[in-house]
Amino acid sequence: MAAKREHFASSITAVSALAGSAIGLGNIWRFPYMAGQNGGAAFILIYLFCVLFLAVPIMLCETIIGRNAEANTFRSLEKLAPGTSWKWLGLLTVLAPLIILSYYSVVGGWSVNYLAKSLFSGFSAENVALFGSFNSSVWMPLLSHTVFLGITALIVLGGVKKGIELFNKFSIPVLFFLILAIAVYSITLPGAGEGVRYLVKPDFRNVDDDTFINAMGQAFFSLSLGVGTVLTYSSYMKKDADIMRVGIGTAVADLIFAVIAGFAIMPAVFASGVEPGTGPGLIFETLPFIFVKLGAVAPVLSRIMSVLFFLTIVVAALTSSISMYEVGVAYIVEEKKISRRKAVLRIFIGTWLLGALCSLSFGPLSGVKVFGLTLFSLCDVVTSNFLMTFGALLFVIFTGWKLDRELVRNEFTNNGMLKLNGRLFKPFYFQIRYIAPIVIVVIFLASLN
Repeated sequence: MAAKREHFASSITAVSALAGSAIGLGNIWRFPYMAGQNGGAAFILIYLFCVLFLAVPIMLCETIIGRNAEANTFRSLEKLAPGTSWKWLGLLTVLAPLIILSYYSVVGGWSVNYLAKSLFSGFSAENVALFGSFNSSVWMPLLSHTVFLGITALIVLGGVKKGIELFNKFSIPVLFFLILAIAVYSITLPGAGEGVRYLVKPDFRNVDDDTFINAMGQAFFSLSLGVGTVLTYSSYMKKDADIMRVGIGTAVADLIFAVIAGFAIMPAVFASGVEPGTGPGLIFETLPFIFVKLGAVAPVLSRIMSVLFFLTIVVAALTSSISMYEVGVAYIVEEKKISRRKAVLRIFIGTWLLGALCSLSFGPLSGVKVFGLTLFSLCDVVTSNFLMTFGALLFVIFTGWKLDRELVRNEFTNNGMLKLNGRLFKPFYFQIRYIAPIVIVVIFLASLN
């Protein structure tokens, strides 16, 4: 007899889990940088439009599939389209998040290492610029990668209620508190005004076609669309949950966190007199200089702020990594009929091995290139530019063109019980059939340039 499927306790905990999946390292470094380079507040307004009117409908497609099928990504597509090739889309969306998790846990490991550094030694003029030598070494990055992936595995091992739901229930409020505390500190720094102006004063002179493409891309990747995490979490959602409210609540929480992260980072970066960087460099190379400057006048405050900052990064990274881990675990448990413990162990071994290669690609394996890319960069490009985009496109096409219209309507309106959703169903359905596929193709083509 099959085990009874777990469910999130309420819509609030579902939003918390989905928001945790969306909120991650990308919010902390990518959103502030993108806003600063694309018109500041103007970019934020465009991003808000893209999230609510483009990304949310795409997200709801995965939600509809997952909640209706109540299964992993592979089984969901097989259940809703039996005897067709659609099930292979489900298998694709099992593979993509595990590849992402492999290199994501490497960066998560860096954040664990820098949190430990903040706690035990602090930052000084001597050690602040050692990120390059750290991530190009062998054993310490591998150890950090192992610790981060191990913490993720332990949380997922607890299951939906005692692991994922419990962690997000406490971590998301803490995460918002931490990033808000850092933002308050950041905007009070001398010289931080220029960074604040970037985020509150629209500069439409820098807005062009690329701005809209970048805003759509940020919305798309921030909400983890196309990799099965939304579908998997939605499969644990109760039938009486309002999926539109859950989707909008998730998007709004993700947006608010991204904006607060902007105020936490950009003013501090401008106050330090350095140019904002991209990717891990902004976090691990630029901002420690700020803590060194602060330490010269207020060493205790500098230690506290550095600990809070890197603790925020670790928690944000974990909320995303557990959702990616769960996609693979759900597939193995349901399809291979083995225990969650064994499934967690299998995923750990596979992602640790690939992650170890990605970690070593900054050092001993830096000369190993595939299409001119290191192993770390290759995994990033393949998943971000191809697998995620392709997965989202197929989910939209499946929901809008393959699924029965009445099934989609019933999931969207809870069998007609939600009157507002009923009134919004026609524009939503038009969005996913015509507008969303075009937008996804545009994002994909733009990523090739």
